[in-house]
Amino acid sequence: MQNIPLLITSLNRFLFNTAKWLIYLIVPIMLIEVVSRYVFGASTVWSLELASLLFGPYFLLGGPYLLHMGGHVAVDILKERVRGPFAKVLEFAGLCLGLVFAGLLAYYAAPLAYNSFIMQETSFSSWNPVVWPFKLFLPLAGGLMFLQVLAEIMFLLNGQHPAKTEGAS
Repeated sequence: MQNIPLLITSLNRFLFNTAKWLIYLIVPIMLIEVVSRYVFGASTVWSLELASLLFGPYFLLGGPYLLHMGGHVAVDILKERVRGPFAKVLEFAGLCLGLVFAGLLAYYAAPLAYNSFIMQETSFSSWNPVVWPFKLFLPLAGGLMFLQVLAEIMFLLNGQHPAKTEGAS
């Protein structure tokens, strides 16, 4: 049973470590746009849109592992002042809210991604790329976040949290 949260976290760590390399595509694409616009006086029709499309998976696939590492923005005024069992209850309540959020995100995003795939949706810009592959990342990320929150709840209930000694690399 303890292997399940470690397996979920390992999957999310792998996806995080894979997605982080997308920034090495996004930056040169933006550089091409800047050089094209300011040096040659002509914008590209594809670069800003492609960078935006790539930023979605970059952002979404990093979220679940970032949750594990404690890297999300948190208002922890109350959490910093409480100790003992109440701190655990407070963390559990926060994780339950995260579980609801991630579940709703996956539930409502899945039909949108499916419809986009069925319709072979494009962006309707002058470049007009197919966007459904990028839309698939939203329900996927919601599901991965849901699983990671479940893993965090298991870590909390077992009294151990491996992120305290790990690095995000």
